[in-house]
Order: sequence, then structure tokens, then C-alpha cells
Amino acid sequence: MIGGGAVATAVVAAIVAVAVVNEGGSGPGPAASDSPAPSASETPPPDPEQPEPTFSSEPPPPPPDPRDFLSSAEKDTAPLGAGTLFPGDSMKANGRTYDKGATASTKSCASGTQGALGAVLADNGCRELIRVTYVREGVAVTVGVAVFDDAEAAGKAKEQSRPNVASLPGSGVPTFCRGGVTCRTSANALGRYAYFTISGYTSGKDVTASETAARRAGLDAADFAFARILERGQEQAAASVTG
Repeated sequence: MIGGGAVATAVVAAIVAVAVVNEGGSGPGPAASDSPAPSASETPPPDPEQPEPTFSSEPPPPPPDPRDFLSSAEKDTAPLGAGTLFPGDSMKANGRTYDKGATASTKSCASGTQGALGAVLADNGCRELIRVTYVREGVAVTVGVAVFDDAEAAGKAKEQSRPNVASLPGSGVPTFCRGGVTCRTSANALGRYAYFTISGYTSGKDVTASETAARRAGLDAADFAFARILERGQEQAAASVTG
């Protein structure tokens, strides 16, 4: 899923004159002596005002790495929010489509968590927590993206994380994964972003070790969050070249 560059190529077209001679043929064409080749003195000299083509011996620079833009707040300056990070009204991941529910964004990162995750985010300097919920066939998943100043802080938050981001009901999605209900959780990081998922049944039943629907929803949401964050970096890397 990265990066792009622009290569300028100079193409020079040369016109080559080819003389075809009919030796002993019976065709109606003129004899070779009828079309004498021009002598050296008759060949027009090169135009002194037309410079000879030149070619750079230096290879083109490599395209920017999108992760460079994602790893530092100084370079990652594109507009950021729930609407830009998770646009549209659905999520498509791994061949499945989920309807979009509520979104939320807060500078008080701990307020969008439950359990020990809030302290972990605060201790590592979380600047913003963006959450969005998706639902499909009775399973809902909330993905929370915590924004830090640099990749080091996000990586520490991921390694130190404990369950987890708080589920986000609303916009047609009932309360889920609250009140001691067992749900699936995950944590990961990309650049200066740590992202977390919590997934479970909208009916309120527990997620068992043998079931797959909630786990699959969590993986889909994590993959989608990764793709959206990476695309953010790719867009900024491409803009740095074309701009």
C-alpha cells in the first residue's frame, strides 16, 4: 500500500535517410544512377543554434516515504478529524461492508477510554482521541485513534496499552461492550498514531473464545484504520513532490 515520484525524460527523434537500390531488378523503378546519393559537400551543416541534447548522469531522487510524514507532528500537517480520517457513511474492509455509526473527537483522551488505557494515553502525551463506530449483522466495533507528537510516543502507548477504548454508541447503534460484557480488543500503532478497537454484539451477549464474528469485525476495523492513516501519509508525500 506507497509513495510516488516524477521522472522527466527527454526524447530525441532522429531522421535517418535510407537509400534503396534496385540491383538488376526487372521492376519499373529508376536505375541507381538516376537517384545519386548526396555528397558530403551537399549535406547541410548542423544548425549552430540547436544545442546538442544532454542527459543527466544523476539518478532521480527516491520518492518520499509516507511514514516520514506520519511520524512527526511537524511534517504531518494535513487537516485532521473524524471527518477527514473516517469519511463517508460506511467502512469497506476485506470484502465486507459496515454501516457507519457515531463519531467523536476529544482533546481529553482519557475521557474516551475505559479501564487503564486512559492513564497510558495521558502519560505518553496523547493530543487527541478520535473514535468512530461501525456495525454489521448485529456486531458493532469502535475504533479509536490516539494522536501523539511523534512515533516514539505512539509506540510506547501501544506497548503499554491495557483494555481499552470505550465503545461509542449512537446514530442507530445501541450501547454495546459496557457493564462487564466480554468483548474483543486490539491495539496497534503507525507513525504518531496508536489505534485501538473494541468489538462485540449489539444484543449485549458476551463474546466467547470460539466465536469469530466479533474478532473479524475488530480485525476489519484495525485494517481500515491502518489503511486510512497510511493514505494520509501518502497524500502528503505526493503533495510534497508535485507542490
